[in-house]
Amino acid sequence: MFLALKELTYSKGRFMMISLIIMLIAWLVFILAGLGNGLSDLGAATLKYADVDYAVFEEKSDFAFSKSMLPESLADDVMEEKGVEAVAPIGTASASVRKTGSEQSEAAKVDVLLAGIRPGSFMEPKVTSGNALQADDPSGVIVDDSLKKDGFQIGDTLTISGSVEELTIVGFTKNQTLSHQPVVFTSLEKFRMYKYAAPGSDNGIKDVVNSVMVQGKDVDPEKLEQSIDGIEVGTKKETINAVPGYTAENGTIMMMLGFLIVISAIVIAVFFYILTNQKAHQFGVMKAIGASNWFVIKSVISQVFILSLISILIGVGLTYATAAILPDSMPFNLEGQLVVTYSLILLLISVASSLFSVLKIAKIDPLTALGRVE
Repeated sequence: MFLALKELTYSKGRFMMISLIIMLIAWLVFILAGLGNGLSDLGAATLKYADVDYAVFEEKSDFAFSKSMLPESLADDVMEEKGVEAVAPIGTASASVRKTGSEQSEAAKVDVLLAGIRPGSFMEPKVTSGNALQADDPSGVIVDDSLKKDGFQIGDTLTISGSVEELTIVGFTKNQTLSHQPVVFTSLEKFRMYKYAAPGSDNGIKDVVNSVMVQGKDVDPEKLEQSIDGIEVGTKKETINAVPGYTAENGTIMMMLGFLIVISAIVIAVFFYILTNQKAHQFGVMKAIGASNWFVIKSVISQVFILSLISILIGVGLTYATAAILPDSMPFNLEGQLVVTYSLILLLISVASSLFSVLKIAKIDPLTALGRVE
């Protein structure tokens, strides 16, 4: 370690170039990871961050809210099944809203996703400002705070396009989006009055909902499907993957990240291999005066570890600085867990890349290396 630090401080220029490459790679990886996670949140944040284990849908609906229609009373039947700890019926519908009372031509009309839930259920998100939903106030709604940039405030009354129903904002919540739309959490009664207002649109089902979310680690989905006719049970992951466009978007981002990491490994390995070649004479001298292969290899790996760690930390700092100046319209969410995961991956790649250099060092013949300068 001492030899590694000594050389790093002595040959600053040479190591700064390598450090710059690793830092730029780390910066790119973290930026792409943040944008990918932000895009993923836009598609399914409401489901990703909900404390849900399983979801019950109508049979053959492919776990899609839009294809499933169930009676709300089904939630009581599911609650009686073995392993079920809590249930929360939910209905979703796309809608456009604007402030009530404003001129229709001037008012901001925003596309949202209405999510009908039971007030107080585990599907109700925590409010960041204002109040939670109240069972005795079916018109009150909680909305994602992204609507603030469109001028919406607590107390505003919302008009839903194509409906006579009106909603009042009682609270804001954070990071609640689904299908790339901010979610408006309302009561199941208001949801049904909007989505199933047309006669016969509910297919004769009393108190329609689209799904029943289930909490329960010990639930057996196959037994649950066998116990209740006409349903299919999906895991949380299957439900998220059924959100339109989510799988394709997430798969694309992950593939880009995978290619970037593989290319990064090759670039870093080539840089360290060239550096080792340049120092072959130096390693030969060290081995000629009695230094073992393991001593030289430890010195090289220590250099790579220190250099990579510092470069990755600078890359993380640059990423957060970049995120601070990104426009609000650009989705970006770099969680601490992602930072730690990708930092460890990059650090592991850097150290693993130095193994090519280790093989080179082990093969260096001291006499040959010394002879190269004669």
